[in-house]
Amino acid sequence: MSHDLLPHRAEWTAAARRPSRDLLAGLMVGLVALPLALGFGVSSGMGAGAGLVTAIVAGVVAAVFGGSNLQVSGPTGAMTVVLIPIIARYGADGVLVVGLLAGMILLGLAYARLGRFIRYVPIPVVEGFTLGIAVIITLQQVPAALGVHVHADKALGLAGRALTSWFADPTWTAPCLTAAVTGLILVVTRVRPSLPVALVAVALATAANAALHLGAATIGALPSRLPAPSLPHVPWGNLDALVLPAVAVAALAALESLLSATVADAMSVGQRHDPDRELFGQGLANLASPLFGGIPATAAIARTAVNVRAGASTRLAAVTHAIVLLLIMLVASRWVGEIPLAALAGVLIATAAQMVRVSSVAVLLRATRGDAAVLVVTAAATVVTDLVTAVILGLVVAGWFALRQTARTARMEEEPLDGGDHGDEEHAVLDEQIVVFRLDGPLFFAAAHDFLLELSEVSNVRVVVLRMSRITTIDATGAVVLGDTITRLEARGISVLLSGVRDQQQHVLSSLGVYGRLATARHLFATTPEAIAHARVHAARVTHDPHTEREAS
Repeated sequence: MSHDLLPHRAEWTAAARRPSRDLLAGLMVGLVALPLALGFGVSSGMGAGAGLVTAIVAGVVAAVFGGSNLQVSGPTGAMTVVLIPIIARYGADGVLVVGLLAGMILLGLAYARLGRFIRYVPIPVVEGFTLGIAVIITLQQVPAALGVHVHADKALGLAGRALTSWFADPTWTAPCLTAAVTGLILVVTRVRPSLPVALVAVALATAANAALHLGAATIGALPSRLPAPSLPHVPWGNLDALVLPAVAVAALAALESLLSATVADAMSVGQRHDPDRELFGQGLANLASPLFGGIPATAAIARTAVNVRAGASTRLAAVTHAIVLLLIMLVASRWVGEIPLAALAGVLIATAAQMVRVSSVAVLLRATRGDAAVLVVTAAATVVTDLVTAVILGLVVAGWFALRQTARTARMEEEPLDGGDHGDEEHAVLDEQIVVFRLDGPLFFAAAHDFLLELSEVSNVRVVVLRMSRITTIDATGAVVLGDTITRLEARGISVLLSGVRDQQQHVLSSLGVYGRLATARHLFATTPEAIAHARVHAARVTHDPHTEREAS
């Protein structure tokens, strides 16, 4: 095992010096996390108890072994979106096995040192992904918010069926509870963001439901202790079918955890996470959680932000949050089971609303057409398809716009006859039927065809000199198209001379036979003045036969 992935004594030495702030921060995060853990457990289909177990077990393991001092882990809305179709198809055991497989994948990513690649995910993809998740979480809460029981594979279909069922027999208890909880959280959070308002709102809704005999459906029985660890039943017949969902869960855990750690770093002073160790910690957390009946977990951006704002500076805060939840399970599970499902729906709807940074979305929509398209496509794909497909599609669209923008930087310009680096010589070549072209930027598959096609149509000259020193990169497509262009020009009696080819580009041009397309190997020059001097020899000739010249050389 690589030692730099393991916990260090210095991390806990710092916690022992000033534990009070971390203990208070952990208490605050625990109170905030309780309704979220219960709500996401219910939303996933595994039950509120599974959500609470996940917050405790994964919360401790990820805090101890993860790569951030500030990160808080547990069940999240994004993960529940992935888990719902898995539960519907493979049942609870399928989800637990997927969690174990995802943990193994995350450990593999950590050992392969792939954590640093998260920085290459474009911001519009992240914002679109987050926006789509917020929409899905909201849609998933519609049945509980309306007090109806319906089922559907997709969030849109679930919300539609819930509305249809409610309109057929409308009742107002659940919608009123949901609206009251959502409104209270959103209003108070804007005034006092550090208060655990979600817990207060849920407590008030629970008290009102019991005291006024409103009859709203409740969570029901919760475990009063942690289950004994055990291996889940492995559906060997469907194991191969669980691999792809496990990859999706691992990808989401890696993406959300590393993004959350980045956010925590930005909110704090002097804190920097280790991305590979964070993947290692999340891998262990997802191996541990299913053993106790918990669902796959990831770092939670909202809870991490609360942790930072509450003054946390070490891992002790995240561990304390898990201990607080464990104590609530041991002491107060009977009262927690009386929480109305509509109140939890209100908590999750408010959480979804707080996930979306309206200012960031507005800025991206106004920034460039490409950024706006990537954000919209990623968000829409998240809602309509699935999260992994949405991220892949967003990356593809972002890559297409990046390639198009890069291709636009590629230019071919005829050197001006009255200026430039070699102005005097270019005045002389005018009457000698020599034309000098400067190639700028990348010569690659997205840019090569257009301007090299223009080059192949050059006429009324005897020699073309191509200045290659400003080409930033050449790929196989660019080299092949350049070779074809040289062949076309040589076939029309126009000699092609290359100058200033960079050392790092020599290999691809030589390997793909570009130099072999020149009339002679002597048509390759280190500098443009040398190429122009040699060009005068050809320009002075009355006729030009490249085949004869090749034989003569």
